[in-house]
Amino acid sequence: MTYTPFTLTGENRPGKWLVICDHATNTVPNAVNGGTLGLPAEDMARHIAWDPGAAGVSRALAAALDCPCLCSNFSRLVIDPNRGAQDPTLLMKLYDGTIIPGNRHAGTDALMQRKALCYQPYHQAVARHAARLGIRIVSVHSFTPALRGRAPRPWEVGILFDPRDRRLADPLIAELQAQGGAPVGVNEPYKGHLPGDTIDTHCIAHGRPNVLIELRQDVIATEADQQAWGTRLAPLLEAAAQQAQV
Repeated sequence: MTYTPFTLTGENRPGKWLVICDHATNTVPNAVNGGTLGLPAEDMARHIAWDPGAAGVSRALAAALDCPCLCSNFSRLVIDPNRGAQDPTLLMKLYDGTIIPGNRHAGTDALMQRKALCYQPYHQAVARHAARLGIRIVSVHSFTPALRGRAPRPWEVGILFDPRDRRLADPLIAELQAQGGAPVGVNEPYKGHLPGDTIDTHCIAHGRPNVLIELRQDVIATEADQQAWGTRLAPLLEAAAQQAQV
């Protein structure tokens, strides 16, 4: 079976959005170390290898927005699509205290192979679909409730953004805060911008309205949870876009 580095759902849907999921799966292609990075299954199931639940939310959100959904099909440990092409963390050898055996001795040849196999085709697909007239981009990620040895994270949802473009982020944050409940992370639990990351490459550089949504993994653990969050977020995004006039 031919390996495909991304999956596309709803290509012909008419909505003016594109939902993307950079860390959708923990797949290791057979062409990379025979399909293994030398980690046990329990580590490959952790957040170090992918964003659990994010793909399900992405597909549910895209269905509710009636727009395409583009998901990666390779583990972030193979190569991280949400990093610039020259970023030193593109191929991680140590992540949250775990050594990645299959990456430990990976050099320039391995990096170039993985770029050609996974990274470049994924970004080419994002670029192709982002070029649709009037598109707005939503990137969906998930975060672990607590990193090893760190305090629990209080946010169920975080809205991340590059300070150069807050058009969708600010009204979406306001919409979520108006609903009450757990605090909304504002560029938490991470800062929402890195040079050359997916949003920088496909949105900031082209002036496309964008927002990155981070969801805590325990609140999107089941298919029903993922569907509920996708359904909840869709009208808030539409309201944010209307307020931003984009």
